[in-house]
Amino acid sequence: MTCDMTSSSTTPSWTLDEVMGLFSLPFGNLMDRARQVHLKHFDPNAIQVSTLLNIKTGACPENCSYCPQSAHFDTGLENKPLMDEEAVFQAAIKAKSIGSTRFCMGAAWRGPRDEDLEKVAHMVTRIKALGMETCVTLGLLKQHQAARLKEAGLDYYNHNIDTSESFYEEIISTRTFSDRVRTLEYVEEAGINTCCGGIIGMGEMPANRAQMLHFLASKKLPPKSVPINMLIRVPGTPLADQPPVDPFDFIRTVAVARILLPTSHVRLSAGRSEMSDEMQAWCFYAGANSIHYGEKLLVTSNAAPEEDRALMSRLGIYPEKRDESCFVEEAS
Repeated sequence: MTCDMTSSSTTPSWTLDEVMGLFSLPFGNLMDRARQVHLKHFDPNAIQVSTLLNIKTGACPENCSYCPQSAHFDTGLENKPLMDEEAVFQAAIKAKSIGSTRFCMGAAWRGPRDEDLEKVAHMVTRIKALGMETCVTLGLLKQHQAARLKEAGLDYYNHNIDTSESFYEEIISTRTFSDRVRTLEYVEEAGINTCCGGIIGMGEMPANRAQMLHFLASKKLPPKSVPINMLIRVPGTPLADQPPVDPFDFIRTVAVARILLPTSHVRLSAGRSEMSDEMQAWCFYAGANSIHYGEKLLVTSNAAPEEDRALMSRLGIYPEKRDESCFVEEAS
């Protein structure tokens, strides 16, 4: 797979009505269509494996209704400061030893202070030297901060839009949808790949899911990595009592993401610990080809590594190898 972040998208242009039409297809027809797109662009049995480490926990000033790390909600979470660089580095070594090719670091900030970003930049450079792809999610960025992360060698910046612009204010009021988009623009201008997706099950309508994916597919530089998260209903958060997502609705969303974003990795992300093996298998068939590996996903539970290994073995799928052409020189 190419790592070129400057080439124009080969994704066909879609209207919102056409995206809604995809969601309305009979389930089997949608699966067949998504599978054909996936077969054209990827090894259908290879899964990109990432590890996500929370490097700063809790006390976030944002009021994202789904997030246990928000200072606005009492979820019983213990706040922790930014981790020591050496501890993060050792975690990356462990992640590589169990097969992860990308190491992702998340910090519960509205946006990093320059002094904190500099510490993260040093972590990025050290982890790059291990031969791993690097990804961080630090909240809203300033333009010069994105440039500094690029200088450090960062491969991906995760900044989910969460949902459609029309539903966004129902979930978050401390920042706007345009704030999110501005950070994505800074990241793209710096030459860093974007990792951007959303969450299913927050009370949104099917049209909101279509609008979210249509926005991502319509970007001049669509995200290279697209996490499709299932809401984790954390006690103490405003969305704790949302009804469970219908499995077929979730699988449909994965399939439509694959069709609209044919060359992107579609990540089966949060919520896998609540998915049956059969549901995950359908998601992989529909085009999901990336997972987070490890027992924690930031501060919530994730599928246990031994469970992932057993499922992958049963399905005949295997970890995708790192593309050596993606290596960049260590920043000075």
